[in-house]
Amino acid sequence: MEQLNWKELEQIPIPEGLEERLSAKIDEWASEEQGARGKKIAQTPTSLSHLLPLTSYLKVAAIAACVALVFGVGYYFLQQKEEPVNLAEQDTYQDPAIAQREAEKALNLLAYNLNKGLGQMEKAKAISDRAEMTLNKQLQVLEK
Repeated sequence: MEQLNWKELEQIPIPEGLEERLSAKIDEWASEEQGARGKKIAQTPTSLSHLLPLTSYLKVAAIAACVALVFGVGYYFLQQKEEPVNLAEQDTYQDPAIAQREAEKALNLLAYNLNKGLGQMEKAKAISDRAEMTLNKQLQVLEK
């Protein structure tokens, strides 16, 4: 499309009554839209009295949940041993060789998962680098 010539556009004659007809059509569309909204609003109940039984049930359920929580916590603490266990002084393995093997297993598992995560990070970095290179190429093309 060529450049618009505003002087030529201003010289085009406007039919009589066009503005009034457009205004009337816009008003008609607005009234139809408000009518549709009015129907939706009329269909929704205006009073909240039908929700009152639900809210009273929710209040009762909330109170019951609080009471159950308090009793559960109390029961948990009553079942605890009276002597606190000092984990720093407790040995998990009597044999040092078994303890060493278990520690090595745990460290090997940690190293395996760490290497697996680093491999995924390298793949993600490669994808990110390719995306960055593509973006830079596109930006260079746009700058020219």
